Amino acid sequence: MTDKSSNAAIQFIDDQIENGFGDKPAFIDPSRSLTYVQLDRESRQMANLLESSGIEREHRIAILAIDTVDWPVMFFGAMRAGVIPVALNTLLGPDQYEYMLTDSRARALFVSSALLPAVESVLSSLPNLKTVVVVGEGEHSHTDYHTTLAQQSDAYETVQSSPDEVAFWLYSSGSTGAPKGAQHVHSSMMKTAVDYGQGTLGFRSDDVVLSAAKMFFAYGLGNSISFPMAVGATTVLWPGRPTPDDLFGLMKAHQPTLFFGVPTLYAAMLANEQCVPENGSANLRLCISAGEALPPEIGRSWQERFGVPILDGVGSTEMLHIYLSNREDALEYGTSGIAVPGYSLRLVDEAGNDVAEGEIGEMLVSGETASIGYWNQVKKSRNTFAGHWTYTGDKYTRDANDRYTYCGRTDDMFKVSGIWLSPFEVESALVDHSTVMEAAVVAYEDDEGLTKAKAYVVLHEQNREDDPQSLRDDLKEHVKTAIGKWKYPRQIEFIDALPKTATGKIQRFKLRD
Repeated sequence: MTDKSSNAAIQFIDDQIENGFGDKPAFIDPSRSLTYVQLDRESRQMANLLESSGIEREHRIAILAIDTVDWPVMFFGAMRAGVIPVALNTLLGPDQYEYMLTDSRARALFVSSALLPAVESVLSSLPNLKTVVVVGEGEHSHTDYHTTLAQQSDAYETVQSSPDEVAFWLYSSGSTGAPKGAQHVHSSMMKTAVDYGQGTLGFRSDDVVLSAAKMFFAYGLGNSISFPMAVGATTVLWPGRPTPDDLFGLMKAHQPTLFFGVPTLYAAMLANEQCVPENGSANLRLCISAGEALPPEIGRSWQERFGVPILDGVGSTEMLHIYLSNREDALEYGTSGIAVPGYSLRLVDEAGNDVAEGEIGEMLVSGETASIGYWNQVKKSRNTFAGHWTYTGDKYTRDANDRYTYCGRTDDMFKVSGIWLSPFEVESALVDHSTVMEAAVVAYEDDEGLTKAKAYVVLHEQNREDDPQSLRDDLKEHVKTAIGKWKYPRQIEFIDALPKTATGKIQRFKLRD
């Protein structure tokens, strides 16, 4: 290897060039591609750009950028210089950006020109922000990224980093409160790539990756950067919103071997008229889902359509990527699978005691990729990170084969007739009905003050003119037959779309409200 430093830029770029992948495309977007050698050169120019801008080691910069080849250049260029890149969600508003830029005290903001209007109004209220660099074409009064980068030398000696040194931050989605800045160290990216990317997915150098999930959050970062780069593979990037039409077009054009999505996207793709095998990829060997538990009917329908399984997995911003997953050789739709090698799991009750097999408990996970804590959030850090264990906020059951089945978020679970009810179990039963595309289940109190289940249902387009009362009755009977008479939703409301976070998670608290 070129260097024994734990700096992630060396591990994912320099070492891959030494392994013989230098002239191979690392990233391809609609406008251009970058080989590993070109990525090496531009990331060193980025490090010099930061140095010439007065950004020093351990300072933080914010990256608010769409998925193009410039994103990994900025990300790795910062880490080369010992500067900490903070990835920001591209789908937020000015108030949220002001909060995160203030909270992180970012010295510089690297922002795509298309996203500049979303943050421009708050820039003057950020005293720590010294530099705004705009990526892409457009009129503005700030520093131009490509012009300034081209002026920099590509000679730069990478900072020697320890494995435990903070490398980058990822902000949590903030679906139920202010976002939290999770701090991750240099060694964690390669650890996820080895344990899950290679250990579960079998990543290899000839893989071509397409991820609908964006690089600004943990799932997309691993899919598009950590896993493929660790083995010298290639990633196809899409800067726009990942619509079914666009994704089928990318599949047909680039013939990826691995595709990463979320359950709501797989449901939308299955409902799309383009969803036929000839519009997919002939080279596709695996599909992966995360973000929300995958309804079994979606997994089975996709596999029947394309002959390729969807491996449902569970990860988090706090753990950096997936720690619980189905495997190709041990696939059971409707479950979240088994622990990824390198991670340990526990299910505990409200008193912190381990629950018995088949009982519902909150999942705790232990693994080397856990965040070292939330920035400026001591109380929340202590509530989430308890020694070796991280509280996930997810409720599960475990069977005799150590296979886990998702029941719901801790805040989403509720009791009906004194028995815990899993919203996900009811949602899966609803989605199994031919008329239903998506569903979300929450608790409500009936006229007698008793807790019951209420379902919000998104129908397939062709069923939206069906008689609503007849359909409600049919869906209730369907759930009773599928999972039990006491579990059916007493109320069903048909809506056009479910409220979701930018990462595709259903915001059930909005439905409860």
